[in-house]
Amino acid sequence: MAAFEWFVSLRYLRAKRKQKFISLITVISILGVAVGVLALIVVLSVWTGFTEGLRDQIIGVNAHALVQRFGGPIADTEEVTARIQAVEGVAATTPFINGQALISSSSQSTGVFLRGIDAASALRVLSIGQKMQAGALTDLDQPLEVPAIVLGRDMARQLQVGVGDRVRLMSPNGPLSPMGVLPKIRTCLVVGIFHTGMSEYDSTIGYISLDTARSLTDLRQGVHGIEIRVADIDQADRTAQAVQQALGSGYSVRDWMRLNQNMFAALKLEKTGIFIALNLIILVAALNIISALTMVVMEKNRDIAILKSMGATTRSIMRIFFYQGMVIGLSGTVIGLAGGLGLCALLKRYKIIELPPDVYPMSTMPIKVVPFDVGVILISAIVITLAATLYPSWKASRIRPAEALSYE
Repeated sequence: MAAFEWFVSLRYLRAKRKQKFISLITVISILGVAVGVLALIVVLSVWTGFTEGLRDQIIGVNAHALVQRFGGPIADTEEVTARIQAVEGVAATTPFINGQALISSSSQSTGVFLRGIDAASALRVLSIGQKMQAGALTDLDQPLEVPAIVLGRDMARQLQVGVGDRVRLMSPNGPLSPMGVLPKIRTCLVVGIFHTGMSEYDSTIGYISLDTARSLTDLRQGVHGIEIRVADIDQADRTAQAVQQALGSGYSVRDWMRLNQNMFAALKLEKTGIFIALNLIILVAALNIISALTMVVMEKNRDIAILKSMGATTRSIMRIFFYQGMVIGLSGTVIGLAGGLGLCALLKRYKIIELPPDVYPMSTMPIKVVPFDVGVILISAIVITLAATLYPSWKASRIRPAEALSYE
């Protein structure tokens, strides 16, 4: 019986001279489903690529997890570091000291966020060493006449300095005098310039050694915190929880997901909104499927009555039109899948769309096709199109042979 239903269903899909309009609606329905699926695949792939690109840029400058002590700096740095490194999933650690200062050159001045680091261990935790345009991060620990500093590209351009030039740091953490607090002033040598691609970092951060940071922040011992690199970035939250248990309640351990929770939650919400909005394209195509099948049912009123008179059951009539709608939906889904994956591959290979680097953290349109997202798109398209076939199929099965043939 199934072969008979398929035969009749496919025969109805072939347009005759009197049914060209119905065939046109069928083609429009297929194209509507295809466009909806294609748009969903491309847009969600771009959105996923942008989100992961932004994540990589943020993690490149910051660590996977951050440990700080409530109420002040971490005094017993070596003991705390040993306890952290003993936790399973921790790959490397590095201490840091934060501070703020006014940085000036011979022509310009601006504010700078200082990060005192141990260059040797920082290279194992941060990827800032891979983003150096000039010099090396390890030059911070080299013995020089004056302290060394590494600046972001945008800040170096603003100050009009390069490697080998000198800048002055003025910190507000100075001694108290009858005239008030006297700022601490240090002359530093620019030994490196980095470029992350994110203006937020390239124009505000300066890296110095831990000893230089202590002299500017008046921190005699210890550090402000310890940064952690985990073995599996997707399990950073679980590793952070394990570190929290190892250190106890006196410490705060936050992974990169918590540190940027609001931003990534907003991106996830926007991705869901885009998915729902673009699914409306498939919904419109589904309405076209309903229209096409309903018109076929009206056109084939007499044929359906004859089939029922010859012994076709109500379920068989329903299957005929259900199969017809299923062919339309699956055809559009397959065409959209091929077009979406092809367009993503084209955009990823040739990098046709370029982005302004001063606005976005990447220079070209990022593309990442996630199989799970593609699966959800295909399932939603198939479910919507199959649901569109139910009413016309039910309407066809309700036709009574005696009433339909009485007007012939």
